[in-house]
Amino acid sequence: MWFRASLLCLSCFALFSHSQAQDRASLRRSNDSTGRCQYTFTVASPEESSCPVSSAKPEIDGVLSRLTLLEALVSRVIAGQDGGTSTGVGPKDEEGLREAYSQVTGERNQLQQDKERLNKQVQDLQRRLAELSQEAESLRQKSCQQTHTSGAAQHENRPANDPAHDLGNGGYQEMKAEVTEVPASHLLPDGNHNFTGCGELLSVAEPVMHRKADGITGKYGVWLQDPEPQGPYYTNKTVWRVDAVGKDVRQLFVYEDMDQFTKGFPMKVLVLPEPVESTGATLYQGSFYYQLRRSRTLVRYDLASESVASRIDLPNAGFRGQHPYSWGGYTDIDLAVDEQGLWAIYSTSKAKGAIVISQLDPKSLEVKKSWETNIRKNTVANAFMVCGRLYTVASYTAPNTTINYVFDTATGVGQAVSVPFKNKYRYNSMVDYNHAQRKLFAWDNYHMVTYDVRLGRASS
Repeated sequence: MWFRASLLCLSCFALFSHSQAQDRASLRRSNDSTGRCQYTFTVASPEESSCPVSSAKPEIDGVLSRLTLLEALVSRVIAGQDGGTSTGVGPKDEEGLREAYSQVTGERNQLQQDKERLNKQVQDLQRRLAELSQEAESLRQKSCQQTHTSGAAQHENRPANDPAHDLGNGGYQEMKAEVTEVPASHLLPDGNHNFTGCGELLSVAEPVMHRKADGITGKYGVWLQDPEPQGPYYTNKTVWRVDAVGKDVRQLFVYEDMDQFTKGFPMKVLVLPEPVESTGATLYQGSFYYQLRRSRTLVRYDLASESVASRIDLPNAGFRGQHPYSWGGYTDIDLAVDEQGLWAIYSTSKAKGAIVISQLDPKSLEVKKSWETNIRKNTVANAFMVCGRLYTVASYTAPNTTINYVFDTATGVGQAVSVPFKNKYRYNSMVDYNHAQRKLFAWDNYHMVTYDVRLGRASS
């Protein structure tokens, strides 16, 4: 509006000048010092031959200043008409900003949790190192005392004319006992490398890939073989698989053996009567055990009769994201099998997120006995049972991680350990132990893999 008024004033000025001095008006166009084009109107005065310098110069400067401001305002108006709306923040932009902020906040919280978990692992390792150092020092002192006592006794029993009676003789040198810290696996005799009894987990071999899932539903799931199959229908060679991605997971794929599993040819597909929750299912003695979706209910599905044999609520167990593993996936209840039977790995509000281990009756699913550990469930990626001991995996994405904690239900004592473990495909969502084959079965980012494990005699 102001621009139009300014143009009108300029037009009036030009008409007035034209009427007063039509034959003496001139228009000149030239560039200023910045390279911009300027129009200059020149009209001769009918009365004055010259202008007073003191009064004309400020007026001209004032006009130039106002014209400059006018041009700047016009430029802003034009810019606003052409693309002003493009610089504003619309509803979609606000929503995008909120989503970005939420994502950044979530990543920050996850990093904070990872930092706290790593700090705790460092503290556990430092404490373990201090204990080992004290134990090594104790062994050194004990060995030195035994050597000194033995030498003194021999010296006292020697006859007086024995040349060795002279301890200053250069031919006799002091023997020093040295204690070297050696991995537990190196302490076993050669024959114990094939140790077949129950014992401590010493090592986990490189993963062996058997099958890669075809579609998105196979990003994570469960695959197993029954360590103690029952009846003539299925054997210990039969392979079982459940793709756990989806809202209504019911299909249980059955393969005759590992070769057919690798080729992707199921011999049967069982449809479960109720859906499965996440990747915590297991197989034992002819039954498929799983957590019912959106509940703390445990279900035993008999494979021979293809029907539900028993079901029970796991007392006070968290579910649906209350106490999952660090990777999420509603992994609140993880069922496991080892040499001593069927187990549930979970947590409760009373335990405040710490892992609780319960041994279950394989027929009725009732809890026989429970143990509460001092490691939080959401700080570890996975867990499994071997010979009545709980082992936890530190990370589900790190290609080179560790089995970082063990809890022995026989003694009720847990401690930090460091057994190397590989997530070759960097998203390991399921780890289960098969005591008949002495292998770990795992589902790592669409890939179904196994690990050979080696056990040794428990330290006394």
